[in-house]
Amino acid sequence: MSKSLIPFFLLCFFTSIFSSDGAQLIIANNCKDHIWPAILGTAGQETLNGGGFPLYSGQQVVVEAPKWWSGRVWARQGCCFDQTGTGSCQTGDCNGQLHCNGIGGQPPATLVEMTLGTHTNPMHYYDVSLVDGFNLPVSMIPVGGGNGCGVAACEADVNVCCPENLVVRRGGKVVGCKSACLGTRDDRYCCTGEYASSRTCKPTAFSNLFKAICPRAYSYAYDEASGLKSCRVKRYVITFCPPN
Repeated sequence: MSKSLIPFFLLCFFTSIFSSDGAQLIIANNCKDHIWPAILGTAGQETLNGGGFPLYSGQQVVVEAPKWWSGRVWARQGCCFDQTGTGSCQTGDCNGQLHCNGIGGQPPATLVEMTLGTHTNPMHYYDVSLVDGFNLPVSMIPVGGGNGCGVAACEADVNVCCPENLVVRRGGKVVGCKSACLGTRDDRYCCTGEYASSRTCKPTAFSNLFKAICPRAYSYAYDEASGLKSCRVKRYVITFCPPN
């Protein structure tokens, strides 16, 4: 259900009555333009909210994630869908469908990834990842939890300083920045082949650039030390185009 323009303190009051063992993901659009958030559960996890929906500027939606859910959230931009929910997006497209229903997004796209506890570990782990490139700034912030809870974020517009060989343009406008892996298909940048371990896959000039711009985000596949956050609360706010 859309919570368009409801003051945040009222949203917290109303949602506090829920007693689910899962967590609430409050997805907010602080961008100037309409976006289409998408959600993909990991293998064996259910699809939440049909896997995708429209979200106007200034709107927010509450998504109920069940206990132990894991998956990713990203934003699509520049989409056009017909009455059947078929169309296309400039970035993050999931096979031309409004409701992704288990289909991943086409990179480049900024990803919010999370594991909301497991059978053996109740902690929630989450990150904002640039491993699949960048299209829009985003943050994931726990509501409550104290100083022990980290903020995962890439709040800057990476597109404005994207290396030319990684730039994605649509209609002459820069809409995304490829990861070095996507741009080169080189094992060294993809952490594959002989580089498929934390011992052999190290930061590169490209990942260091992303890290300098977005220090609270994953910049390459083995960036756990500063990219992975943890917490355990009932509610998280995922904001696209957060204030910085």
